[in-house]
Amino acid sequence: MRVLIVEGNPDLGWVWRRHLERRGCEVILAHSQGEAVDIIRSDKIDIIVLNLILENGSAFAIADFASYRCPGTKIIFTTSGEFFSDGSIFQHIPNACAMMPSRIAPEDLSALVEYYGTPH
Repeated sequence: MRVLIVEGNPDLGWVWRRHLERRGCEVILAHSQGEAVDIIRSDKIDIIVLNLILENGSAFAIADFASYRCPGTKIIFTTSGEFFSDGSIFQHIPNACAMMPSRIAPEDLSALVEYYGTPH
C-alpha cells in the first residue's frame, strides 16, 4: 500500500512514516502543498494522511487536487485544532474518510490506514 503523509512537523511525520513502514506500507512524506501535489501528480497513492493546518500551503487545495486526480484515494485528516469538530469536513471533501487529532497514537493511525487504504 502506498501512503502519502502530508505533515508540516518533520518529527511527527517521521514517527508516522517509520511506524507505517514497519507495517509493510510504502510511505512518501511531504511537508508542503507543492510537494504533495507533485507526488499526487506523479505517483499512484492509495491513501493520504493530511494535516488540516499546514504552514506551507492549503490542505483543502491538496484534497481538492487529489479528488480530481485520484478520486478513489481516501484522505485521513489530522489536526491539532478544533476546526471541523462538527464533522462538516465530510461535506466539503468527498474522499475524506476520517478526522483524527494530531496526537493520535501511531498504531491507531496504522489501523486506520490499513482499513481505509485496503479495497473492500
